[in-house]
Amino acid sequence: MTGADGAPTQPVELRRVTVGAGAESRADIVAREEPLEIRVEGRSVAVVMRTPGHDEELAAGFLVSEGVISHPRDILEISQCPSTGNHHGNVIDVLLGGAVVDWESLTRHVFSASSCGLCGKTSIDSVFQRFPPATADFQVGADLVAALPDRLRAAQEAFELTGGLHASALFDLEGRLLVLREDVGRHNALDKVLGHALMHGLLPLDRHLLLVSGRVSFEIIQKALAGGLAFIAAISAPSSLAVDFAREANQTLVGFLRGGTMNVYSGTHRLRDAANEGANASRFA
Repeated sequence: MTGADGAPTQPVELRRVTVGAGAESRADIVAREEPLEIRVEGRSVAVVMRTPGHDEELAAGFLVSEGVISHPRDILEISQCPSTGNHHGNVIDVLLGGAVVDWESLTRHVFSASSCGLCGKTSIDSVFQRFPPATADFQVGADLVAALPDRLRAAQEAFELTGGLHASALFDLEGRLLVLREDVGRHNALDKVLGHALMHGLLPLDRHLLLVSGRVSFEIIQKALAGGLAFIAAISAPSSLAVDFAREANQTLVGFLRGGTMNVYSGTHRLRDAANEGANASRFA
């Protein structure tokens, strides 16, 4: 991980200052951040700031979460454009295999979301027009969910070096880690997971668990629903709109998943222990 093209990290030199003891030169490793332009059939639809690596998955997952594609056959080819001018290879083009694109809707939604975000009830209604609420009826135990953060952290190689990357991880219902992706952008990390799932024929992910390393926003929940995910857990907090969306989408949303405790904001029926009252109730509050 030397900072070569495709590497998620880059070495840097710094001055370490200790109050009262002076300064010294040190070498460090930081997470790489570069723009990626996503094109569909030669037409630019988005520019995202991402950590290089798994760019094909990122582009595919982005199109899954935008409702453009849902099956491997929807993609004919994904190609990295050659380095030209200032692009340095940070352009990827997706050739579709028959999927019909509403170009006006796609570009308007993407650029409004990247600039000012989506707002309130109108946003939720617009998402439900493309992705139906979750219907998965499985149950998992709180002990299994509580064990997931340690498994995620153990697999975060780039985070271990830099401390500066978000992660999204997909688990099966037995708690086995299936895929983990890291990125400077939490949304990008999830798109890479969705792209991996699409390319490996795993969609819809209605028998899987998603764990994200940071907070949960509306867009994370929306992207999860696009992939068919009914169970989303996070090590940090959800936003109010994320909670509203998860409840209307019949998704299970777990936050503050740390040290054997968790907050269940919606979908308690999928967490076997969440309905227990009495002495153990505070563990899930």
